[in-house]
Amino acid sequence: MGEMEITGVAGLAVLFIFLALRMPVGLTMLVVGIGGTYILSLEASFIRFGPYMKQFKSLLWGNMANYDLSVVPLFVLMGFLASQANLSRDLFRGMAALMGRFRGGLAMSAIGACAGFGAVCGSSLATASTMGRVALPELDKLEYSPRLSTGALAAGGTLGILIPPSVALVIYAVIVEGSIIEMFRAAIIPGLIAVVFFITVIAILVRINPSLAPTTQTMTREEKHEALIRLIPVIIIFGSIILGLGIGLFTPTPAAGVGVFAILVYGFGMRLFGKEGLTFPGVGTALMETAKTSGMIYFILFGAEVLKGFFTRANLPATMSAWAGNSGLDPYMVLAIMLIIFVILGCFMDSLAMILVVVPFFWPVMVDLNGGDYATAASATFGMGTEDLKIWFGILTLIVVELGLITPPVGLNVFIINALAKNVPMMETFRGVLPFFAVEIIRVILLAAVPGIVMFLPRLLG
Repeated sequence: MGEMEITGVAGLAVLFIFLALRMPVGLTMLVVGIGGTYILSLEASFIRFGPYMKQFKSLLWGNMANYDLSVVPLFVLMGFLASQANLSRDLFRGMAALMGRFRGGLAMSAIGACAGFGAVCGSSLATASTMGRVALPELDKLEYSPRLSTGALAAGGTLGILIPPSVALVIYAVIVEGSIIEMFRAAIIPGLIAVVFFITVIAILVRINPSLAPTTQTMTREEKHEALIRLIPVIIIFGSIILGLGIGLFTPTPAAGVGVFAILVYGFGMRLFGKEGLTFPGVGTALMETAKTSGMIYFILFGAEVLKGFFTRANLPATMSAWAGNSGLDPYMVLAIMLIIFVILGCFMDSLAMILVVVPFFWPVMVDLNGGDYATAASATFGMGTEDLKIWFGILTLIVVELGLITPPVGLNVFIINALAKNVPMMETFRGVLPFFAVEIIRVILLAAVPGIVMFLPRLLG
């Protein structure tokens, strides 16, 4: 390993130290990228630091002007508008009307509502926060076990990162230069499997220990009827976005625009009929929060581009690919190591940072292990061409990134839910997510062993 590679490894170590110290992600990547490139310019005469700094203006503009990334603020706006329009509450109450009669039905309803809200929000943290505010008071009122209620909501929040449309899926597709629509299609079945697995976990837990959910929900006929009526437009809005993307009726950016328009019409329409809905101050709040969140995401993307340039100049991705190819390890063993690394990093990093920092390292390794950029299904190690590999590896990556959101000691979803459930000890919430963590491991193994599950819809609709 030469001086440049050693500098790259040192920069990687500094990056993880800063992130562990909770330094802002975008700023960390920017500082390490610029500092590392400056050191490389002193070591290698062909790297000029002055011209390198002058490229930042065009690099920042390139990120902002990327059409594929224009979908990000629209999806973020959809989530905030849905929250302001009380769609999350309508979704939860409608699911509760359908499933509340079962023991543990309210917790199951929370999982279903998280999946539905994730379909319009695209953010796990926002899903956990929004649904936690809606569902926790209802679960507490019916004396659900704090361990079950907080664990289910923390786990259910992770569905927001995979259920399409998803900001994380968009970012991954941009990094590997893949199709956003194909990624969305591929995520549908694994997302539904997660919902089924989570609901099954709740059913098993309450059957083994009925005291976890001692009472079933009681709704009058009128309350149930109103809840189901208000669920219909929510299903239409969410379903039209997913269906439109799935059958190719529109691409992600127009889909997000349609979603924003539909929520605006629904929210203001409810106000016209004297119901709770959108208000102009609520829209202003949603726009302000969208601006803040989108600005943060674009700054992180800019920092990631700067960091990627440093690592490329340090020759780290190529060195890692060469090591993996010469290690003699089985390709599936290398894949397993990568996924385990994602889970470990999830203890210290947020999901977007993991995707932006780690995927540029791991993706070239996967391509080389599979037989190169032009591998076909007949000759490839993993039995699929490069384009299919992007999709399969992306879904596996996002699932293990989800795990990081509920992994101690820094599972962000657990912290969000625990902050809302102020009387529940943190360790009680972590114990509550363990059964859901276990079935997520089973899901990863299933999708890794049977790639056809992931590829079924992209191949059917492609």
